Amino acid sequence: MSETSAKHRVVIIGSGFGGLFAAKALSGKDVEVTLVSRTGHHLFQPLLYQVATGILSEGDIAPATRDILARDKNVRTILGDVMDIDLEARTVTSHSLGQETVTPYDSLIIGAGAGQSYFGNDHFARYAPGMKDIDNALELRGRIFGAFELAETTTDPHDRERLLTFVVVGAGPTGVEMAGQIAELSHKTLAHEFRHINPRDARVVLLDGADMVLPSFGDHLGAKARKSLEARGVEVQLGAMVTQVDGTGIEVKDKDGTHRRIESMTKVWAAGVAASPLGKMVADQAGAEVDRAGRVHVEEDLTLKGHPEVFLIGDMINLKRYPGVAQLAIQGGRYAAKEIVGRLDGKEPQAPFKYFDKGSMATISKYSAVASIGRIKLTGFIAWLAWLAVHLMAMVGFKNRISTLLNWIITFVGNNRNERVTTMQQVFARRAMEDLGPGAYPELPRRGHEEQLEAEVQRDAS
Repeated sequence: MSETSAKHRVVIIGSGFGGLFAAKALSGKDVEVTLVSRTGHHLFQPLLYQVATGILSEGDIAPATRDILARDKNVRTILGDVMDIDLEARTVTSHSLGQETVTPYDSLIIGAGAGQSYFGNDHFARYAPGMKDIDNALELRGRIFGAFELAETTTDPHDRERLLTFVVVGAGPTGVEMAGQIAELSHKTLAHEFRHINPRDARVVLLDGADMVLPSFGDHLGAKARKSLEARGVEVQLGAMVTQVDGTGIEVKDKDGTHRRIESMTKVWAAGVAASPLGKMVADQAGAEVDRAGRVHVEEDLTLKGHPEVFLIGDMINLKRYPGVAQLAIQGGRYAAKEIVGRLDGKEPQAPFKYFDKGSMATISKYSAVASIGRIKLTGFIAWLAWLAVHLMAMVGFKNRISTLLNWIITFVGNNRNERVTTMQQVFARRAMEDLGPGAYPELPRRGHEEQLEAEVQRDAS
């Protein structure tokens, strides 16, 4: 299917921060905007770990894209997975439910984001899900809460120990936040809910091959974060490189060359990101360079080499070592939109893109966080309040802010977590637990898509 228009056609790929803010910046302008996304929602990725640990629902952090853009009359959305970008023909081809859509463009903004990187060991994903989308978060919710449930019923001490050991790989913000929340979950929320186990016995291990926690925050805040994690019962193991992951554990190589194994049923992968393969697709056509993480070396105005009509933003770019954070995507999306409108109005090009760093923050647990805002370094309760305020205001939509605030009050004033529902649709979570042996999880009738999913997993693993 193909469509044409007399107006300048702008196609935006991705409904993340960059794509959404670019679309908003073009709203009401004399252009026709088409946003193509593989999901129907805008994901507030920094709070995925709170979905995984039962604080928030998926709806709180993933409002519908159509709802957000409903009043932007010159913007339409297409649900589809982009399979091809033809720079010469200036078309984007997407697929959805067996239907192919070819969308022509005059200007193109690519903000497809990044996925989890397993550093060439993609088979780890079956046993150690990442934290990049809603499916990951719900799968991990099933694994985390399911581990406690199975530990309650098993009579084997060794199995119980494996079930109550949680390993988080990666000591960046996501890993630190995830490890802190699992520790808080076991020591507070679930502390009095079981009869045959003591959830406080749970072991939470945070692994990283680097020598410090939160390296991008600097030595001082990194040391503070580590001390706070350890005070909450998290075992921080640095200089530890993961060499293998399977259903019942994880193998590690320490700096001294020692190999060891940690028995664990629940592993979380929070180490490494890989840019969308769409970056390499257009880079190959344009002869542009791509780094090891798949990020494209763009021009200083965020355009692709030799193609001033194509902009890349967010996690997809390699420019002056800018960090792959939400603010980079937001600022890049707005910059690209302004440049497109300026060209149509006959204005001079903008100054080269320059990222304005608004700081970095990471929570450790309730009432504890670290924040780096320019020269200001905050820790503890004040940093935690700042983290809450910044993330609440960054959310898209008044309804989502109110819902999130209410859930935070319930969780942080008390110790309750309302979003703890798990279902057998989390097929990976169930299958991972089945490594304990027959009958560890009840077998339920399977739907067609689960059969297909299993076949794909077996194919990837082989």
